[in-house]
Amino acid sequence: MLGSAPGLSGRWERLEPRPRARMLRQVLHAGLRTSFHALGRFVASHPVFFASAPVLLSILLGASFSRYRVEEDVESLLAPKHSLAKIEGNLVDSLFPVNRSKHALYSDLQTPGRYGRVIVTTRKGSVLDPVHLDTILKLHKRIYQMQVTVPATGANSFNYSFSYLCLPDDKNVCIIDDIIRAMEEIQSARTSNRSVPILRYPITQLADGRQAYIGHQLGGVQGWGPSGAVRGPGTGARGEGVRSARALQLTYYLQARGGLMDRVASQWEKAFCAELQHFAALHPKLGLYPSTSSSLRTDFQFSSVLARRPLLASLGACGVLAVLCCSMRDCVRSKPWLGLLALLSITLSGLTAAGILNLTGATYNSTYLGIPFVMLGHGLFGSFEILSSWRRTREDQHVKERVASVFEDVMLRFSGSTMLHLMTLGLAASPLTNMEAVRLFCRTAALAVTISYVYMLSFYSSCLVFTGYLETGYRHGCFCRRVPKPDRLDSKPAWYRCLMYTRYQDEAQTTNPPQGVAHSHAHTPNSNLTHTHAHTHPHTVNNPAAHGHGHVANSTHAHPHPHTHSTANTDPHPQDSHLLLGCVRRCYGDWITNTYVKPFVVLLYLVYISFGLMGFLQVTQGSDPSALVAMDTATVLYTRAQQRYFSSYSPVIGFYIYESAPYWNASVQRDLLEYAKGFQRISWLEAYLNYLSDRNESTSQPRENFTHTLRHSFLREPQFAHFADDIIFAERGQGEEPDVAASRIFLVAKTTENKREEMSVLLDTLRRLSLTSRVRFLIFNPSFVYLDRYAAAVSSPLRHSLLAVLFLLGLSSLAVVEPLVSVWLGLTLLSVQFGVLGFMTLWGVELDCMSVLCLISALGHSADCSGPLLCGFASGRGDSRTRWVRVALERHGVPSLQTLICYSAALVPVGSVRSNLTRTLFRCLTLTAGCSALHTLAFLPTLLTFLPPSKSRGHRPDGEGQRQEVECVEMNDSTRVVDQITTV
Repeated sequence: MLGSAPGLSGRWERLEPRPRARMLRQVLHAGLRTSFHALGRFVASHPVFFASAPVLLSILLGASFSRYRVEEDVESLLAPKHSLAKIEGNLVDSLFPVNRSKHALYSDLQTPGRYGRVIVTTRKGSVLDPVHLDTILKLHKRIYQMQVTVPATGANSFNYSFSYLCLPDDKNVCIIDDIIRAMEEIQSARTSNRSVPILRYPITQLADGRQAYIGHQLGGVQGWGPSGAVRGPGTGARGEGVRSARALQLTYYLQARGGLMDRVASQWEKAFCAELQHFAALHPKLGLYPSTSSSLRTDFQFSSVLARRPLLASLGACGVLAVLCCSMRDCVRSKPWLGLLALLSITLSGLTAAGILNLTGATYNSTYLGIPFVMLGHGLFGSFEILSSWRRTREDQHVKERVASVFEDVMLRFSGSTMLHLMTLGLAASPLTNMEAVRLFCRTAALAVTISYVYMLSFYSSCLVFTGYLETGYRHGCFCRRVPKPDRLDSKPAWYRCLMYTRYQDEAQTTNPPQGVAHSHAHTPNSNLTHTHAHTHPHTVNNPAAHGHGHVANSTHAHPHPHTHSTANTDPHPQDSHLLLGCVRRCYGDWITNTYVKPFVVLLYLVYISFGLMGFLQVTQGSDPSALVAMDTATVLYTRAQQRYFSSYSPVIGFYIYESAPYWNASVQRDLLEYAKGFQRISWLEAYLNYLSDRNESTSQPRENFTHTLRHSFLREPQFAHFADDIIFAERGQGEEPDVAASRIFLVAKTTENKREEMSVLLDTLRRLSLTSRVRFLIFNPSFVYLDRYAAAVSSPLRHSLLAVLFLLGLSSLAVVEPLVSVWLGLTLLSVQFGVLGFMTLWGVELDCMSVLCLISALGHSADCSGPLLCGFASGRGDSRTRWVRVALERHGVPSLQTLICYSAALVPVGSVRSNLTRTLFRCLTLTAGCSALHTLAFLPTLLTFLPPSKSRGHRPDGEGQRQEVECVEMNDSTRVVDQITTV
């Protein structure tokens, strides 16, 4: 702290003793501020280059949108990248590929590649009623005979039907669902006036004696109880007779080997959906809900299509409010164009980032919809901070000096918040992240934030230089027209005088300094100096914006002597013509620091923490990919129908024994039967053991006898022949019976409403069992790739980002004058993060990749809002806590409030998009803005009035009422008279 020594001349300075660490931090802090001061002068000296270069670069890179590509593989985005389920899936596909299942396909057993699927429901009655059954079989026939032409025109066009594209069995006949065969048997019996065969649920027996699982092909089933009573839906026992069913699901599997077959299969899927739409229009009594292998990808990317116009509306609403927030009653000091130019700077940086991604071959996905809001929050707060600092500079300084002072005051904090953004996003984009969607989003957002920061330093700062010259020339802030002199303005109409209202004084009206004023010989940067003196309060000298420097460039609280030549003579607070700043200075600052208001704010914070904890304890996983697609699409409608009618049973779980096991051993047989106990199952082993028992043969036989009977007797029976697809034999020596090298069993679990949670628990239970079992087995279902360690995969980037923030804040404490700023900022970020996580759960948002992306970006947004306020408060000395809280609110709370207003206006149109993804985005970002605003404008201003850091250090013993001498130096340049204040 610099101050005048008692009893000595004002030209001498005394350095008070400080700890060495604090001095090192001050030297580093002063060096960084000096560097930004020089950078500001350089930008202000070359404004044309820094304004034109970013625009040209954005235009050049914007031409790369011809290489724009959309991500095709949604599973790789939304499923954990490295998981045991994917390894298990590769092993399953190598042992039992889909094409090898010649006799039966289970709808959810393996990832089938290309397919078409439809759920048929009835408005009234059962799908097994004669009229509905005939209609469904007619639909099946139309789909079976449907043809597609590829290519659409030309001599080389061919017609492809389902019989050409389908998966064939060993007789080269298309494999169809077992429920179709059962319905054909029922229809044939009714036509020939025979007794209708009994259809059992969930496992029925077909006419050829084969057992078939139809639990996923019939839904909303009501069965007959043992005494003939009607049982409720899904309550039937194994093989119970079906009385009625409300829904039916059909699946048509396609071959997609090779580029041509894949294109044909893609066209067939489109024709499949069109045919179902046409058929539904002809049969209004049936409800049809189609789904294909490309439905999830199409509906996931459709969110971007729906959000195009709302994003443009967001930009327009934000632009209007940004103009209003930058406007003032004073037409010269008003900067409405800077609001639009701030949005233009953010838009140009986004265009540049997109061009770089296109040139590097990156793909686009719908999660990138959150990136514009990350850029918007960071860029708007930086621009409003720059404008706020500009208004605190001396209006009679040269534009270059004012820009340099703004850079010195703002850019160190803005660079710190940008570094925090890059740290959190960069670590989440590292290979440590196991979720590809999170990694790609954070990588792209980090690139966009970096370019936005560079454009803020170059493009927006050069625009500030141009508007500064307009202000120096007394030109209107909006129309750029020179404001007439007062004598000419008095003759104009009232509306014109209102439009040209300004408090600026023309230099011709300024008076010369009074004669006889004593001169001192303090060193100044210009040789043409005449000196006067004025008196200021101590806190003017200790301005945090000028801490550690020989001049006060951004002082707003100086009280000049009446004889001082200054524009403040007639207007002590010209910034009060800005509405928000006047409200904060005159009303809100005094109200929030009032002694009687503080207890209520503390109580509000306790309520905030309580509700946040309530939501935190109820956090649920959102591993269902359909929760991230557009509403009212085929995927959502199909998922709702499936949850309504087919939620009684879990997906088919493949129980794979992937090593040779002693199946003939009685203890191994008991273990395998025990593992499958409690499941609905189709097991070759259980059927084989029953077969041996029916033949009065022992189930415990030597290996050769066991395998010989299995191959030459059991698998040759017609009703058991389909089990040949479930067993892999490995040859031994010549003349020896082969071993059973691998086999599979199909299990289905009874489920309730929390189907996905139960599947996750079941997966963990069976995996733990596989570690202790003497039979080496694994279980698999395609949905396991989304469930397997999903909670750890989706939450690890958030934990890494939090650790990165805390590490960065600890490291930054070496570079800031007051280390407690880092402590307060870290606690604020944790509090905001805790509140957003808790409140989003109470609002119905699950923890999925989109909500985690918002939580990661919330760290940077809350740091933008609260960091400058904490720095402004902590750097002040020599006055009360309440006084410095009010000063910090005036200087940094107003930019936070302006950012909140514009950011909220930009979010409103997004909330109207009919998409689950944008709904999650809207809710999380709204909570982020609200929690950050609460901490910046309410919680922190209250808590800082009675919690550390202390304001006693550096306080002069002479008391606050003592005044210090300040020289007022008059410097002449080529255009006007410039006052510069220096401390002595």
